[in-house]
Amino acid sequence: MDKIHDILIIGSGAAGMSAAVYAKRAMLDTLVIERSYAGGQIVNTYEVDNYLGFPGISGFDLVSRFREHTEKMGVETENCDIVKLSENDGIKCLEDGTGRKFYARAVIIASGARHKKLGVKGEDRLQGMGVSYCATCDGAFFKDKTVAVVGGGDAALEDAIFLSKGCRKVYLIHRRNAFRGAKTLQKRVCDIENINILWNTTVNEIKGEDRVSALSLDTDGRTYDLYTEGIFIAVGISPCTDVFKGYVDMDEKGYIIADETGRTSAEGVFAAGDVRTKPLRQIITAAADGANCVYSAEKYLADL
Repeated sequence: MDKIHDILIIGSGAAGMSAAVYAKRAMLDTLVIERSYAGGQIVNTYEVDNYLGFPGISGFDLVSRFREHTEKMGVETENCDIVKLSENDGIKCLEDGTGRKFYARAVIIASGARHKKLGVKGEDRLQGMGVSYCATCDGAFFKDKTVAVVGGGDAALEDAIFLSKGCRKVYLIHRRNAFRGAKTLQKRVCDIENINILWNTTVNEIKGEDRVSALSLDTDGRTYDLYTEGIFIAVGISPCTDVFKGYVDMDEKGYIIADETGRTSAEGVFAAGDVRTKPLRQIITAAADGANCVYSAEKYLADL
């Protein structure tokens, strides 16, 4: 068997990096496993205005600060995609798609979440050709064009505000008659002249040959086509927990059942950030989760 770490941390968003810092301060042998890049969803956030001490910072810059902190602490990382979690005599084993294995006495799952899809005709076919799930990533390609944003939460409102700065017109499509996002964001959206809100509206189809050209919409039972050159979908997230099904208990939506301690149904396995059941998923709560999980893991390791 290869080296056995004290803690393996899956994911390098706010929860994973916070856990890594706390684990290193506790002098635990720690390895962070990240799928592709540090930061998770934060990287794609245009502006973070509610993380204490950093008002108005971009998501990319905030992640850079996180990364600098972990590097200063000497945190080790591996880039791979975990496909299996198993256990033998109390030792946890993480395996990636190439067969590489990593061992530890405790595991913190901080694998984050992915964007949900609308599930309509044309969405998959035109992804990358006008269909996007990241306004900050792709917004620059739609300068002076007409685009649509779908959703009613913070992410959708933030996307609409961001796109309004470069696009000629932004349609904000929401299936209900009231937004779920923060009141401050709602006010900003309503005050911007080139944002047109379409209430009680759903997308039936995304149309276009080589690129998005129109949306088939339904508003209060009336079906019609809306001209647009791009659509940004911000209808929520789903946790990246498929790999752990059957190993830890989850709710009906796939979130790992864990309280503030981060403890899951599996001994020595903890959940932090967007993957766990909780009422508020924010950067600051994810960072707190990472700290709590390490505190719980320390107690677990001390009792072994």
